[in-house]
Amino acid sequence: MSTVNVTLRIDKTLKEQADELFSDLGLTFNSATTVFLRQAVREQKIPFTIKREIPNAVTLAAVKEVEEMKKNPSEYKSYSDVDAMMDDLINDIQP
Repeated sequence: MSTVNVTLRIDKTLKEQADELFSDLGLTFNSATTVFLRQAVREQKIPFTIKREIPNAVTLAAVKEVEEMKKNPSEYKSYSDVDAMMDDLINDIQP
């Protein structure tokens, strides 16, 4: 079986954490990567679930607020000028 060299650019801390985990499992980074690739090819998919994080309460509240604003736009201030909007935002946060 012939092999090829592959170069990966990853965060240094992530690589160190992965090396520690793989070492505990008796694997090298290279062998763990090979295991991942073999499993992906065997299953013809990424061998684990990839999904977005569940929004936290603050994000959910912001989404709800935007939905309300869309339903009742006349109840909320709107802007046709970005500078005016920024002035209002800045003035609202200053004491």
